[in-house]
Amino acid sequence: MSRRLDFAREGRNWPHRDRSRFVEAGGMRFHVQIFGPDDAPPLLLLHGTGASTHSFRDLAPLLARDHRVIMPDLPGHGFSGSPRWRRPSITGMASALAEMLTALDVRPSFAAGHSAGAAVLVRMALDRQIAPERIVSLNGALLPFPGVAAHLFPRLAKLLFLNPVAPRFFSWRAQNGRAVAQLMESTGSRISAEGIAYYETLLTSPVHVEGALAMMANWDLETLRRDLPRLAAPLTLVVGTRDRAVPPEVSERVARMVKDAKVETLAGLGHLAHEEAPGQVAEIMRKEFASVSIATEPPGMAAEHPHPEV
Repeated sequence: MSRRLDFAREGRNWPHRDRSRFVEAGGMRFHVQIFGPDDAPPLLLLHGTGASTHSFRDLAPLLARDHRVIMPDLPGHGFSGSPRWRRPSITGMASALAEMLTALDVRPSFAAGHSAGAAVLVRMALDRQIAPERIVSLNGALLPFPGVAAHLFPRLAKLLFLNPVAPRFFSWRAQNGRAVAQLMESTGSRISAEGIAYYETLLTSPVHVEGALAMMANWDLETLRRDLPRLAAPLTLVVGTRDRAVPPEVSERVARMVKDAKVETLAGLGHLAHEEAPGQVAEIMRKEFASVSIATEPPGMAAEHPHPEV
């Protein structure tokens, strides 16, 4: 059983391997994939807990038509190294990613994240580590779990994280042919057999599983909730109506807390909506990013061509 994912082995047939590079930053080695023209507006794209760049394999090329997409594996995930710090909090991950961007000499014009990745981006914006013109949250996990789960879930994850046997047990379970497929179905999404196979590769690595458990064990969404009203960047919350991991009403609540926020609903899609319907998600994201450009267009630009030819 593999302990750590090896790019020469498990990454041999990884999606968009030719776009991959490795960057030393934040006390660790990041696996990063970059798409699009060098002179296009940079877009930072972050996956969620337990995933990797593979999650955006179909979405990223669509976004790269208009943007230079910067897409890393989060610390402890995929082919990125494990951080030296043992408490991968939201702020810790945000700081490491900020150093990665500095190493790449990139200042994102836009940012988008799935689930916990959206929380990291919002934290980075609040702490002025990035200044995007718009953030897109894809089924973002931006608020604490309701009720007793807010206390029980992180504690359970911490107990599992501290148990050295737990990551190996979960990785062993992932080798069961149906276990990972059932896990994906539990999110409310129906993804392809190819997509499930990538998650199986990830979850058979105890190091990747440990990274996901460590992230969940140290996740402080209560502080993020208190800080959300200070968010200056416009926020678009893309929500799948069948999301069973982060209830759609979470985004509705966030929209009421943030000054400049809106909700875009995806009927019939689950937590992994960007994998189920990448074209539909890309269309929304490109429209939202383009709306910023239109809004900031210099005065008089529209007046130059008041009646375009049909």
